[in-house]
Amino acid sequence: MKTFRIIVWAAVVVLAGILGWLTLEVTKSKQTIAEGPFGVPFELVAQDGQPITEKAFQGKPTALFFGFTHCPEVCPTTLFELNGWMEKVDPDGTKLQGYFVTVDPERDSPEILQQYVSNVSKRIIGISGPPEKVAGVIKGFRVYAKKVPIDDSQPDGDYTMDHTASVFLLDKGGRFAGTIAYGENPDTAVKKLENLIKG
Repeated sequence: MKTFRIIVWAAVVVLAGILGWLTLEVTKSKQTIAEGPFGVPFELVAQDGQPITEKAFQGKPTALFFGFTHCPEVCPTTLFELNGWMEKVDPDGTKLQGYFVTVDPERDSPEILQQYVSNVSKRIIGISGPPEKVAGVIKGFRVYAKKVPIDDSQPDGDYTMDHTASVFLLDKGGRFAGTIAYGENPDTAVKKLENLIKG
């Protein structure tokens, strides 16, 4: 009986050690994710035709939105509201930057994005690129985006896009710092941006 108890206690100690080690490893990996830039490295094209990489999302806090120019309501509303919030919290435009990444690169060339975004904001920059590269960014930033035919009987005809409607907030290191939901209370959205700037 005594030997059995010793074996049981030894097993408990070993199991506790294993669980402790696993907890430490999971904590380390979560810290690594939290400490590193959000998303994935990429090489795309800004609305002015110049190359742009994930480094653009570092150096200043960033408000990042994924959408498309044929979007009937969510995208133009979000761009308009985001521009207003940015002007309110950072009138000089020196502390906060904004980007609009298309989820529809087949139709949204850099030139089209330039026209679309600049009609609403001089502070937010559109980003496009080859469809396969944009798809990699969408996946890497954990954004939902799906092409939806307008007419089910013509799957290769005109379409719209279902997509994540939140604005991603990144700190100056490019790390994930929260979101602003579509339809968020404007005062709450402004407060989130103020907190993002304060870091």
